[in-house]
Amino acid sequence: MNEFRETSLAAHSLSRRQILRGLGTMISLPFLESFGARAFAATKPAAKPIRAAWMYIPNGVNVEQWMPTGEGTSYELSPSLKQIEKHRDDFMVVSGLMQDFARSHGNGGGDHARATATFLTGCMPKKTAGADIHLGISVDQIAAQKIGHLTRLPSLELSTDGQRSSGKCDSGYSCAYQFNLAWKNETMPMAPEMDPRLVFERMFGLGATAGKGPEAARAKRMQKSILDTVLDEAKSLQGKVNAGDRRKLDEYFSSVRDIELRIERAEKFSSQMPDVKIPEGIPDSYEEHIHIMFDLMVLAFQTDTTRLSTFMLAHDGSNRSFPELGVPDAHHSLSHHQSDPQKLAKIAKIDQFYLRQFGYFLDKMKSIKEGDSTLLDNSMIVFGGGIGDGNRHNHDNLPILLAGRAGGTLTPGKRVLLPGETPMTNLYLSMLDRLGVPAEKVGDSTGKLEVS
Repeated sequence: MNEFRETSLAAHSLSRRQILRGLGTMISLPFLESFGARAFAATKPAAKPIRAAWMYIPNGVNVEQWMPTGEGTSYELSPSLKQIEKHRDDFMVVSGLMQDFARSHGNGGGDHARATATFLTGCMPKKTAGADIHLGISVDQIAAQKIGHLTRLPSLELSTDGQRSSGKCDSGYSCAYQFNLAWKNETMPMAPEMDPRLVFERMFGLGATAGKGPEAARAKRMQKSILDTVLDEAKSLQGKVNAGDRRKLDEYFSSVRDIELRIERAEKFSSQMPDVKIPEGIPDSYEEHIHIMFDLMVLAFQTDTTRLSTFMLAHDGSNRSFPELGVPDAHHSLSHHQSDPQKLAKIAKIDQFYLRQFGYFLDKMKSIKEGDSTLLDNSMIVFGGGIGDGNRHNHDNLPILLAGRAGGTLTPGKRVLLPGETPMTNLYLSMLDRLGVPAEKVGDSTGKLEVS
């Protein structure tokens, strides 16, 4: 008897959230045409839910190299945006958006903290480095309150920078503002996770393996691999699905296995590094770290584990260097370029690096088929930051991309040129509407942005 097995496959009541189980595991399945798809805790089929994600890049951009020219479908890609030229028809450039409360409003310095804090909230952060932080609920959490119960995880918060909810970071602002995109309410940030292993375990219900000590080691030995615990049940699906779904299942399980192995390799490498403390499961390569986190997000969307996610690729004010790009300089320091051509050229290289990572994500999303559409077709993905030019610390005309078709309600492949003081939260109202979440206001919004 298989000691890992807790339940068997129900042949006639398939739920993408209850099909495959093992000790401490729950393998959700992607959309299968053979059976349709059923949302967690839902009574009616919801084959193609809309997903939404918000991705943050730090320190502004080289505006001249990043911003395109023209508008509509005939706009010309900028040198930086040509990094994702093959995805031109899958995203729109939304120019003219601003975050007013990222500005000083009499509070002095702290643009990096305010840029991150306001990005999804549109609210003014209270200037404090103490425990009395105060901001506002973020758009993802407004959505999570309404549709989070439909999925196993109401939302998924990712980062490459770890968690900080206290301490002084930028000009008297708490680190909580600078290291958290998502806020559950005015005083509670949603701490993001940077360790791919812990994200993986959270997605599949493997909390027992997250700790250390004999019990955690025993749990890992028993589980061996998530796929090993449910392989016999997975095989029973083969006779119940068509050829296309069999191929999709093979690709899906291969994807899970690949992520698991990459995390294990990162852990093995970190344990061999002498005198260097590398958090468990975090790759040494920044690019690989980003890729694994993107892969986990795609997997979470693919299996309807969640429909809402945020990803801070780096916090604003990040001083990460990029020697692999020929940029050994610290990013934040470079962003104060004072129009130096050499510094601007290096900033453009960093901008293009982040855009290439976004292109990797779009590739993954487009590769997942959902009937006659793709995962990206059924999503809305915001990519950008809360500062325009890092030298000026301006918070208007932000570098913002919106990818996906939101189930056919968005038409990408164009540049939307808005009046320069359009609240970014107006875009969020429009996104909430497409998610089926009624909302009258998000932060400082003044009305729904009519974008299609």
